[in-house]
Amino acid sequence: MTTPSTPMDGPVPAGAPAAPVRPAREGEIPSRRERSVPYAGWLVIARKEFSDHLLSARFVILLIVIGIAAIVPLYFAADAIRNAASGSLPSARFLALFWYGPPVANGQVTLPSVAGFLAIVGPLLGLVFAFDAVNGERAAGTLPRLLSQPIHRDDVINGKFTAGLAIIGLVLVVIVAGIAAFGIIRIGIVPTAAEILRLLLWIVLTLIYVSLWLAFGMVLSVVARSAATSALIGFGTWVFLIILGGLIVPLVQGLVAPLAGITDVGTYLQNKGLQELIQRVLPDEQFREASLVLLNPQVMSRDISTPTTIGGIAQAQQQIPSILSLDQSFILVWPQVVALVAVMVALFAIAYVKFMRQEVRA
Repeated sequence: MTTPSTPMDGPVPAGAPAAPVRPAREGEIPSRRERSVPYAGWLVIARKEFSDHLLSARFVILLIVIGIAAIVPLYFAADAIRNAASGSLPSARFLALFWYGPPVANGQVTLPSVAGFLAIVGPLLGLVFAFDAVNGERAAGTLPRLLSQPIHRDDVINGKFTAGLAIIGLVLVVIVAGIAAFGIIRIGIVPTAAEILRLLLWIVLTLIYVSLWLAFGMVLSVVARSAATSALIGFGTWVFLIILGGLIVPLVQGLVAPLAGITDVGTYLQNKGLQELIQRVLPDEQFREASLVLLNPQVMSRDISTPTTIGGIAQAQQQIPSILSLDQSFILVWPQVVALVAVMVALFAIAYVKFMRQEVRA
């Protein structure tokens, strides 16, 4: 008994109709097989980059270091929150795990909160996963080979940025979940639905803040030819803005808008507002203010900014301390969120345009 055979590539039988052949256009080299561009080439790049990041040593090291550094102040904060009186902390006591900075050494030293700690080390997450995204491929000689694949050129930088966002989001979710589990077990307070929603919005805010530095790292990886150069510039900028920014900004404030010796109330309030505006130039300051408002429902507008008029001061003094709803808190942090998103988009646009215009030689 014989089975019908499937026709394979080979000579066409006599009398069989020939397959239609598309006529070659003028100046086109005829080929037997057309190359098709994937519909989502950036997704292919993102999957490959994400798997590489996930299995890299830098991911494991950063996860362990950030996790340990966040658990240490959390241990003291949990004891303080559990032993505190009911009036000393807001009703959303579970969220205090993330914004409360516990005092140690008999109150002489105050450890940074989880939100304050991420404001310092969060930029490192963005820089570490982006400083060699493009120039690392160029140094290894794989960038021309990558661009020769049937994908669009912008899929490369879009996929690398998406993979960086995904791996950073994974790190943040793991850290926040670990802190939440630690707080539930040690304090014994189960978060409410409103607290979980505030926590999710804070994770999104943190992802936006870190993605700003991820976009900055992408700019450095495109502009700088060497990964060592981009890493040096990136970490130097981090030290200048995050570590030394608290020392440099007061000097600038004293020169531009001094407060000492001013007797006029209007001039004093105007200089005070200008000082706060200079302080908000630092991205970590905007992140700290927005985090405090989202995580602490008792924070009012007067707690994060000083009114610039006498009428504004009188109105702020008449405010009754109360628990803000989620939409009211979001209205307070809307300017900070818009500023962080605008800077992130601008940096990524610079990296995108610069990469699209670069010449890549084999």
